[in-house]
Amino acid sequence: MDMDLLIAHPEWLLLVLAPIFFGCILLEWWFGVRAQRLPSNAQYRPGEVLCNFVLAGMHQVADIIAGLLIAKIYLHFFGWRLFDIEMTLFTFGLLLIAQDFCYYWFHRASHRIRWMWAAHVVHHSSENMNFTTAFRQSLMYPLAGMWLFWLPLVVIGFDPNWVVFAVLLNLGLQFFVHTQAIKSLGPLELIFNTPSHHRVHHGRNPQYIDKNYAGVLIIWDKIFGTFEPEIETVVYGITKPVNSFNPIVVTFSEWREMWRDVTQAQLSLGQRLRILFAPPATHQQPPPRTNTTLS
Repeated sequence: MDMDLLIAHPEWLLLVLAPIFFGCILLEWWFGVRAQRLPSNAQYRPGEVLCNFVLAGMHQVADIIAGLLIAKIYLHFFGWRLFDIEMTLFTFGLLLIAQDFCYYWFHRASHRIRWMWAAHVVHHSSENMNFTTAFRQSLMYPLAGMWLFWLPLVVIGFDPNWVVFAVLLNLGLQFFVHTQAIKSLGPLELIFNTPSHHRVHHGRNPQYIDKNYAGVLIIWDKIFGTFEPEIETVVYGITKPVNSFNPIVVTFSEWREMWRDVTQAQLSLGQRLRILFAPPATHQQPPPRTNTTLS
């Protein structure tokens, strides 16, 4: 595909990468799961795999629809940009690093603000980890405010189309960290987010909760004190399981609970605001610590 056309329509990027994604899924299933070389929580269970794909489709449609409005907002603020940044190989590299920095804070906020967690919890609600887990996304991200975290890049002076392209490229690269087939990437573990680092992020072991928010570069977690190495065997999922493969239930479960909590009688405005924007209760009641270690 012509690069200029792809930048003009960055929403096509993940579709362009789709054959690679499905190739990796097939390889993981055939050589890892079918040959029983991966643990039971890497299995491709038909109900959950179907749920993951439906969630991905719902997420994609919501992003396209919401993108029409968000694009207008970005263009409006682009008119107030601080600099006129010409896109070169160097400035594209700067954009990728800056976007990854913004992603870290988006991801961290998605775990520490209940309003945002209500969307992000969809991705964490699976008790399995394989490549299809990367497709497990929420259609509620636009409402949760994900797009706000890329707005500073537009105000600085990066073209909105390039910003969206960088965001989607970052998300596309994160597909490859959702696997148990790769134990370690050696020296790359020092700088980049890897399957090992991201398995920790999906763990509900007490020491793994709210750790390793990285998109592509793990250095942000090391700088801001949220890094945790993979030592104990990861127990995947959330501390309040959804227990459903229905994509509607998975999508709206936390929103329903949050609405129930915030509409209780006799709450003050401050209490209601804390329910919406304080850290989610799912992280305040971790399961008992296990003693299993990696072999």
